[in-house]
Amino acid sequence: MTNYDETKVPQYELPCPLTCMDGTKCITPEQWFHVRRPELLHLFSENIYGKTPDLGNPLRAEIIEEGLALSKRALRRQIRLFFPQKTNTTATHMDILCYMPNQIKSPVPLFLGLNFAGNHTIHADPSILLTSSWIDEKWEGVVDHRATEKSRGAQALRWDVDQIIERGYGLATIYYGDIDPDFDDDYQNGVHPIFYRSDQKRPNDDECGSIGAWAWGLSRALDYFHTDESIDYSRVAVFGHSRLGKAALWAGACDERFALVISNESGCGGAALSRRCYGETVKSINERFPHWFCNNFRKFNQNENNLPIDQHQLIALIAPRPIYIASAFDDQWADPKGEFLAGLYADNVYRLTSNDGLPTKEFPPLEQAIMGRISYHIRRGRHGVMPYDWNQFLDFSDSNIPEINT
Repeated sequence: MTNYDETKVPQYELPCPLTCMDGTKCITPEQWFHVRRPELLHLFSENIYGKTPDLGNPLRAEIIEEGLALSKRALRRQIRLFFPQKTNTTATHMDILCYMPNQIKSPVPLFLGLNFAGNHTIHADPSILLTSSWIDEKWEGVVDHRATEKSRGAQALRWDVDQIIERGYGLATIYYGDIDPDFDDDYQNGVHPIFYRSDQKRPNDDECGSIGAWAWGLSRALDYFHTDESIDYSRVAVFGHSRLGKAALWAGACDERFALVISNESGCGGAALSRRCYGETVKSINERFPHWFCNNFRKFNQNENNLPIDQHQLIALIAPRPIYIASAFDDQWADPKGEFLAGLYADNVYRLTSNDGLPTKEFPPLEQAIMGRISYHIRRGRHGVMPYDWNQFLDFSDSNIPEINT
């Protein structure tokens, strides 16, 4: 039975982010970066997200469409990144949709995030290519798991494209199903087969599931941005909502090239502490979505206290880069308090590495954003991304990504 009662949260003791595996305490940034951080990264990789193989070379890129958009206030660019091919690979490419403000001539900072139902759903712009990848039929305008014209702009509310452009940022998004379709078919339908050895048919127990694959795709997009002179490669923020917030956090932890990280209602396996067993739990997430994490994570079903890490240490892996954690009051499944506490218990690492962290120890009132190197808000309403969220994310980015309007 799902627990939504704070009085029934079990007693737990969180592992200290700054205590190394040999018991040594980190007291300098150098100890954190050279000793403790690599330890934690290994533990998360081995026990939760899985190891992601390295292809060694950037993906081949091709600009397949470009034009003015948003009443000529933006340049739209659509880029196709091609995956290496094997005979058993069904995933061939992923498409990046970029909007960049025309009023800024120098390279622009950028938000990068995965989307749930195709690039064409984030805006009604008729020039956005319809995805050819498999899509869950729960989304509007999807027929036989394929996109139709009726799905254009269906998720525009979640992507405040006009305000992002107006504030001087670019936006890039990728349909996550291009990388790995979100259903369990034993890892045959996405990018996983390109990593397999000749005698391998599925990932090993410590190799990545879908979340690791989605995070890998975000880093491959960042590889491309390094070659695009209109984008400031050093000022890319990775953003994600719900399961894609989990992927954004893991991408930000693994890839220190991301300038800042934004997690919106990412819950269990994302920003929320696993040991609280509030809302979604390790057992429930592994049973409902067995393809998301590595198989080793299943060892901790109803066994959270034996995890060698917890999600506050995932937040700590992003230090000293700024991170925003967002929750919604009616989304108790994602455990808003557990998301806040993960930020709070990562504060000591941020203080060590940047002399800044989460500015409060008290859970804040509704829609009173707490802004620091670690930032947090909880808004009214249900699971989703709302204009209020983007207002805070943009203010946060203004404070932490310098020279936006130069």
